[in-house]
Amino acid sequence: MDSPLPILSLAGAAVVGTAAVFPKLRARLALSRAKHRSLTGHAKMSRLAARLIPFYEFDIGDFFQSDGAPPAVAARRQDGFFRLAGLYQQRFAKGRQMTLQAATRISDLQFTEAYRVPFQYSRLVREHLGTGAFMQSSAGITLTDVDGNIFYDLTGSYGVNIFGNDFYKECIASAEARAHALGPVLGPYHPVVADNVARLCGISGLDEVSFHMSGTEAVMQAVRLARYHTGRSHLVRFAGAYHGWWGDVQPGVGNPIAPHETYTLAEMSERTLRVLKTRRDIACVLVNPLQALHPNANAPADSALVDSSRAGGFDRAAYGAWLKSLRQVCTERNIVLIFDEVFVGFRLAAGGAQDYFGVRADMVTYGKSLAGGLPVGVVCGRKDLMRRFREDHPVDVCFARGTFNSHPYVMTAMDEFLSRLASPNFRAVYNGLDETWNGRAMRLNEMLAEHDLPVRVANLSSIWMVHYTEPSRYNWMLQYYLRAEGVALSWVGTGRLIFSLNYTDADFAEVADRFVAAAGKMKQDGWWWREDSLSNKTIRRRILKEMLTRAFSR
Repeated sequence: MDSPLPILSLAGAAVVGTAAVFPKLRARLALSRAKHRSLTGHAKMSRLAARLIPFYEFDIGDFFQSDGAPPAVAARRQDGFFRLAGLYQQRFAKGRQMTLQAATRISDLQFTEAYRVPFQYSRLVREHLGTGAFMQSSAGITLTDVDGNIFYDLTGSYGVNIFGNDFYKECIASAEARAHALGPVLGPYHPVVADNVARLCGISGLDEVSFHMSGTEAVMQAVRLARYHTGRSHLVRFAGAYHGWWGDVQPGVGNPIAPHETYTLAEMSERTLRVLKTRRDIACVLVNPLQALHPNANAPADSALVDSSRAGGFDRAAYGAWLKSLRQVCTERNIVLIFDEVFVGFRLAAGGAQDYFGVRADMVTYGKSLAGGLPVGVVCGRKDLMRRFREDHPVDVCFARGTFNSHPYVMTAMDEFLSRLASPNFRAVYNGLDETWNGRAMRLNEMLAEHDLPVRVANLSSIWMVHYTEPSRYNWMLQYYLRAEGVALSWVGTGRLIFSLNYTDADFAEVADRFVAAAGKMKQDGWWWREDSLSNKTIRRRILKEMLTRAFSR
C-alpha cells in the first residue's frame, strides 16, 4: 500500500496556499467594492466602452426628431435652429471666420469645437451655430468679442476669475512695473518671493512652499513627494475628480496608457474608508473640493448631455463630515492627505477650502487666480513631506525643477493678489458669501419654475451647473440660446457657470432675466417636447440601438 504522506503533504500545501491567498482575495474584493458603480469609477471599463462606441451622425432629417418627435415638432425645431443660425451669422461673422481659419492649425480648437455637443449632432451645429473663440476686451463682468458683441462673463476663465476682470488687470499692470527692473531673469529669486512664501504658509497652515507653472505640475509634485517620503506606490483619487491631465490622475478616457498605480474609489463611502484602513501601498489621497457639487461624477459638459439624468447638489455639512472622516483615517494610516485647491482655492473663503470645511490637509496645491491672472502652481506642505533629498543618503533625491518656476513677473503678480487678499476691507467680500450665492440660485430656480421651464441650477457658492427636470436629448441646445442672449459660456456649455464675486444684485438680475428668456425661446421652438413614453431610460435605449445598428452595419 502506498504511503499517504505525499497526499497529506499536497493537502497541507493547498491549505497553506489558500490561507496565504485568501487575505489577498479579500483585499482585492474590498477594493472592488469601494469603486463607484459607474464608468467614472471603473477606468478600464470606461476605456473599453469608449473604444466600442462607433461614430455616426444625424443628417438634417433625423437631427430634429432623434427623440421620436412628430413631424410638426421637428419642423418647429428646424425653423428655430435656422433662425438662430441666421442670428449667429449676422452677429458673430468675424469671430466665426477667424475661428474657422485658426482651427486648421490649432488642435485645441479642433477639439473644443467638435465636443461642444453630443457627437451625433456636432457637424450640423459646427456648420450653422459655430462659435467665435476670439475676444478683444474685458471690463468689469463683461467680455467684448471681435464683432463688438458684449457678453456677461460666466466663463470664469476656467476658475481664474474670482474677483473680476479689472482686478486682475490691475494686478498684472502693477506686477509688470515692479518686476521690470529685474526683468525675465530666471534662477535667482525676486525679493518679493520671501513675502509670498510667508503669506502662503500663513494661509495654508503648512511649513514650506514650492512654486510651479501650472496646477497640473503642482499636483504632480505633491504626489511625487508623497510617494518619496512614504515609500508607497499608489495614489487614491475619487471617481469623476479632475486633477490635471497627467497620466496617474486620469486613468480612464483621455489617457492613451492606463496607469497601474492609481486606485479610483468612491467618494463619501464607508467602503473607501475601509480600504484606506487596511491597505499598505497607499501613499496619498487626492481631494478636489469641487467634487462636493457632484460627487463621483465627471466634470459636467454638454458634449455628454444625452438625456436629463445629470444632477448636482451641494451639502456643506455632509461633505465636511466626509473630509473629517478621511482626515482621521489618513492620520491613523500615515497616508498623505492632499487637497487639490487649484480650482476652488480662494473662491470659497480667504483661507481656501481648508478654512471653508474646517479640515487641515498634509499638502495643498494652489493655482489659477493666485498669481493675479498669470500662470502658476504652488505646493504647500509639512516640512517632513517637502524635503527633496535624504540627509543620510545624499544621492537619493526627489527631483522637480522648472525653467519658469518663480518667474519674477508671476511672483510680483502673486504678491499683488496676496496683498489685496490680506486687506480687511477686501476680505469683506467673503462676508455672507454662501448666503448671497445660494439666494441667487434659489431666485433663478423660482423664476424658471414660474415660467414652467424644465431647467434648474445647483451651486457650490459662485460655481454653478445646470440640470434638467424633464427627459430630453436636446438640452445641449440651451448654450446656443444663452449666447444669443449675450451670456458668455466656456466650451463645456451649461455644465459649469462661473461667476466672479463682483457681480452685484443688479448684474445678477440681468443675467437671470436673460437666462429665463433663453430657456423660454428654446421651449417655444419645441426642443423640450415630450410624451409620456419618453423617459431618460427610453432615450438611452434608443441611443444604444442606434450604436448597435451602426456597429453591425459596417
